[in-house]
Amino acid sequence: MKPASLFMFLVGGMLFGFGLAVSRMIQPEVVLSFLLFRDFGLLLVLGGAVFVTLVTYRVIPRLLKHPVLEATAFETKWSPLNRQIAIGAAIFGIGWGLCGVCPGPAFAAVGAGIWNILLTLAGIFAGAYLHGRTARI
Repeated sequence: MKPASLFMFLVGGMLFGFGLAVSRMIQPEVVLSFLLFRDFGLLLVLGGAVFVTLVTYRVIPRLLKHPVLEATAFETKWSPLNRQIAIGAAIFGIGWGLCGVCPGPAFAAVGAGIWNILLTLAGIFAGAYLHGRTARI
């Protein structure tokens, strides 16, 4: 990977984490309030993310003849909806609802000094490890 690509990934990650912190998405109380339909502020965050993703993956590749950061273009990989995906999505959703934070914002929260999120991250890693040890791929 080229140093310029690594730098751009670092800048993008920092921008992502800063955006999560500014939008207060790193605070479980705010996320839970959104999930309970009491505060719709995070809907703007979601809308902004969808817009940026749409432009990045659909519009920019049509304007450029070559990939911006990597040697190959991003490819779409379609997966059929099956039992494993449905069960995994349900488990993820239950975990998100219980702890009030998604993995990305959990890392950003640690960066912002919200140390009790380390318990959530420990659970995320334990779940991923358990799946890796038991999955039949």
